Amino acid sequence: MRNPRNNVTLKTLVLEGNDWVNIAAMTPAGKIVVVRQFRFGVGKTTCEFPAGLVESGESPLDAARRELREETGYTSNEWVSLGSVDANSAFLNNQCHLWLAKGATKTDETDLDGSEDILVEEFDIEEIRSEMEAGRFSNALSVLTAYKLLRCEDIGSS
Repeated sequence: MRNPRNNVTLKTLVLEGNDWVNIAAMTPAGKIVVVRQFRFGVGKTTCEFPAGLVESGESPLDAARRELREETGYTSNEWVSLGSVDANSAFLNNQCHLWLAKGATKTDETDLDGSEDILVEEFDIEEIRSEMEAGRFSNALSVLTAYKLLRCEDIGSS
């Protein structure tokens, strides 16, 4: 590829992929839905927000609604965008869309695919902070979503 800044040609790798979604779902009681699952990349069980791929032809909001319902059984009628970020601009071409689902309630059973083994829990903000400090809530996009959630002025009326 040619670097547009200095015209130097170099060998590089760019992975093309679907956009992702990351969801901070807040219950009417102010708890936040988290999932624990084994992650092969780091070889351990992590604590993070529900997340997943935006399917072809699907909007990021529709993907967020679907992923929240499939992974946790929770649904929400009030969605707030927390923005989007480059997932990893060094070699990925996709975006991660961050969402707050206010007033989320457990309405369905989970609908996991064969490779998913997910434990669903509800934490308050202090529990999420404790999980971060213990190194169990360390997924970069979940940490960023937590940061955006804490800075969101619209979370008070869930």
